[in-house]
Amino acid sequence: MRVVELEARHVRVALRRKVTHASHVRTETDNVVVRCKLSDGSTGYGEGVPRDYVTGETIDFSIDLLKRSDLGKPFDADCDDFVQAVHLAERLKLAAAPEDDRGILGNAARCALELAVLDAFGRAFGEPLTRVTELVAPELYQFRPEVRYSGVIGNPRGWKKRLYPLVYRLAGFKQVKLKVGIEGQDDVKRTGTIRRWLGRKMDLRVDANEAWAPADVAARIRELEPFGLTSVEQPVRHEDVACLADVRKQVKTPVMLDESLCGLIDAERAVSGGWCDLFNLRLSKCGGFIPSVRLAQFAKRHHLGYQLGCQVGETAILSAAGRHFATSVADVRYLEGSYDRHLVWESLAVEDLTFGRGGRAPALVGTGLGFALEPARLDWLTQRKESLLG
Repeated sequence: MRVVELEARHVRVALRRKVTHASHVRTETDNVVVRCKLSDGSTGYGEGVPRDYVTGETIDFSIDLLKRSDLGKPFDADCDDFVQAVHLAERLKLAAAPEDDRGILGNAARCALELAVLDAFGRAFGEPLTRVTELVAPELYQFRPEVRYSGVIGNPRGWKKRLYPLVYRLAGFKQVKLKVGIEGQDDVKRTGTIRRWLGRKMDLRVDANEAWAPADVAARIRELEPFGLTSVEQPVRHEDVACLADVRKQVKTPVMLDESLCGLIDAERAVSGGWCDLFNLRLSKCGGFIPSVRLAQFAKRHHLGYQLGCQVGETAILSAAGRHFATSVADVRYLEGSYDRHLVWESLAVEDLTFGRGGRAPALVGTGLGFALEPARLDWLTQRKESLLG
């Protein structure tokens, strides 16, 4: 069994609502989708969400990177079983960029390619993506038939400021993340209001999306600590991340890295510098399913926590991949993702993968990514299509 066709697409998906945080305002998303076809006809799909302010990628860069990478050589040999296919997927590398000292430029593109390959071979050999965790990191493997996702509150206006936290509370959610550091907003007043409507039992964390200056960050965190935060995510720009070693000594709240945690080099630097307590693992940002599992392994070895995050605008492809990660990797502190019906107009799936009441979502037990994609919807949303192999 071998790969005989690879195709990359620029897919543009409209969002159901404007998404605002300290780094960006978004009403649509431009994603890269890769289709992989095997010699037996099995077909798989992968997705990446390039963000220039995270890994330096634009949609055109991601597709052009895939085109100029030597993808023929890795697929010359046959895979006789799923174990060999997983080894093949882990070895996938795209063309390197000399200026990329973090080794992250192209992570979204690699994620799309890797997921397409794993999905195709999973369907061919009758294996779900959760099997990848068991093969790659058996010490982390823990299958769960159901998981619970967090709620997220961005920058709602007017009556929605009270509606969102109340809905999460009444729907039985256990965790909520609040976006802070948004220009024109009073974080202390706003966090206090959100806490009152969520109730004291709700696990509440905040995400500053690089909004605070190094000189102010400790004070900004301390003034929010009376509201019982369980973590603060990416409080400063990546360029200033080294200041967090001192900040952690001045605050009680655990610090999580996101934009500053996109690959193994970032992880090694974070541990060496003592910059954080938690990693935010997002499949697209971190280069795919297997690299994200490896980062969870690394965090575990160094006594750090980790959450599964997601990119704004993920379709069902990344939602499904995240579900497999969530239901197979042990000790994930928080879960984000599967917002499909609530966020994107077109999820690309026949099934609805959106989480249910209280953030509950079942494991996907089908082969590959475990859902059926609608090719007609993919065609309708495609802005550009390029052949990579075959």
